[in-house]
Amino acid sequence: MCTSIIYSAGDGYFGRNLDLEMTLGQKVVIMPRHYPLRLKNLPTITDHFAITGMAIIRDHYPLYFDGANEKGLGMAGLNFNGPAHFFGLAEHKDNVASFEIVPYLLAQAATVAEAKQLLTTINLTNQSFSATMTSSPLHWLVADKSGAAIVVESTRTGLHVYDDPVGVLTNNPEFPQQMTNLANYRNVSVGEPVNTLAPGIDIPSYSRGIGSSQLPGGLDSESRFVREVFTKAHAPLGTTEDECVSHFFHCLNNVAQPQNLDEVAPNKFEYTIYTDCLNLATGTLYYTTYTNQQINAVALSNIDLNTSELSSFELVTKQAINYQN
Repeated sequence: MCTSIIYSAGDGYFGRNLDLEMTLGQKVVIMPRHYPLRLKNLPTITDHFAITGMAIIRDHYPLYFDGANEKGLGMAGLNFNGPAHFFGLAEHKDNVASFEIVPYLLAQAATVAEAKQLLTTINLTNQSFSATMTSSPLHWLVADKSGAAIVVESTRTGLHVYDDPVGVLTNNPEFPQQMTNLANYRNVSVGEPVNTLAPGIDIPSYSRGIGSSQLPGGLDSESRFVREVFTKAHAPLGTTEDECVSHFFHCLNNVAQPQNLDEVAPNKFEYTIYTDCLNLATGTLYYTTYTNQQINAVALSNIDLNTSELSSFELVTKQAINYQN
């Protein structure tokens, strides 16, 4: 289970929490402009936008969990087990395997509008990366530095592209139902709520924060969706890079999962393995891990992007503590 957002302040920031029960050896991986992006069914793309993001590398191929390109388009894949359905090869379509869709779009689209255009001809196929790595049931948040966002879902009824006015995505249910569910929380507020229960009767508040008392607090995807929409909608708009990055991490920390609270199998617990934040103007990727809450950064500007070899950076997972005395 995961949460992804677009934060529209400053340069524009995109990222996610990756929530799983095990780490997969992910790294920060930068795909330069001339890396040959090989595809199962379509011609290799040899010249494209540079991409930075979190991925695992298998057989010299970057399997991206999330990322952004040098033009300011970000994309993240989130678990969508149940509704997700991918198809066999289709005639007169651009057949793209589900594991290819993140680099395929980020390599070619500079904006959400351009991504939408590419998606009109795509058929997401159920082809696996390898015999030991089958396709994962995912859906995707796509956003650009203007703040525009869409959700991409492939279900048994076809490929669906939804505008995402709240700039948030979690997991099940399907995105239209997530949006419909928000109506149940229209009265949630950051301030003191108006007494509509019994107007004219003095009902004193016993605590600060009563306006948000109806927010769901669970780790389930529907609860996280509602809570993150509320958090992000009221997040301060930073005026400096440090402020924006800090506000972004605070937004996702509100839906992060501690260990030992979400049991997905006997004695196996899902938790937030990493949180990342991509500056969509500069390509700098900031991240924290569960075991290291210090914010680390990898700058795209420090990489030669006119090459054909991947660059990768191991995550810093040892906790860094600043001892002041």
